[in-house]
Amino acid sequence: MIAVEDCVLVLLAAGRSRRMGDIGSKLDAPFLGRPLGLHVAVALEDMPFRERVAVVGRAECDYAAHGFTTVQNDDPAMGMSRSLALGVERARARGVKAVVVALADMPRVTATHIYQLLDAADDENAIVASSDGHAPKPPAVFGAGRFDALVALEGDAGARAMVRAGKHVVTTPAELIDVDTPEELERLRELVHAPEAHTRRGRPSFG
Repeated sequence: MIAVEDCVLVLLAAGRSRRMGDIGSKLDAPFLGRPLGLHVAVALEDMPFRERVAVVGRAECDYAAHGFTTVQNDDPAMGMSRSLALGVERARARGVKAVVVALADMPRVTATHIYQLLDAADDENAIVASSDGHAPKPPAVFGAGRFDALVALEGDAGARAMVRAGKHVVTTPAELIDVDTPEELERLRELVHAPEAHTRRGRPSFG
């Protein structure tokens, strides 16, 4: 077990939203009365992390208002690993035992699940990822012994190979929904009966 007080939360929020069409950042899209990208920040705001770091791009989400230090990804074209490296370097400077890496486009992640990931992390070389019962995915915990490897990653695959080789904690598929396309956002809105869920002429609406 690694205590949450010995971790930095790294929230990756600098994606380019390429599959969402011309809508700016998907993280600013409304969902249940607030921007999609703020849901994880709110869900985890009572967890006593050593620090919360949001690696941001062009989204307008106000992470600072939720206790985050913001780090600008100046080159999001380098892929997710660039954001991950920026967050891990910040965590390393704080001398923590681990990072918890979460994605801002996964709005249904809960604090309960993050605590379960930390309970399964047993030393500085820990890699503990989430699973829907079929495949590993974020959020994930990486012990400090993995920081060098995380910083050295390149491209959009991020830590995918490392995650596959680690421990996996299963939770419901609904908790691990991520939003990459307009259709996925509309399905999620309909799933939770969000007030934003509606269609016009058979096409998803983001208004």
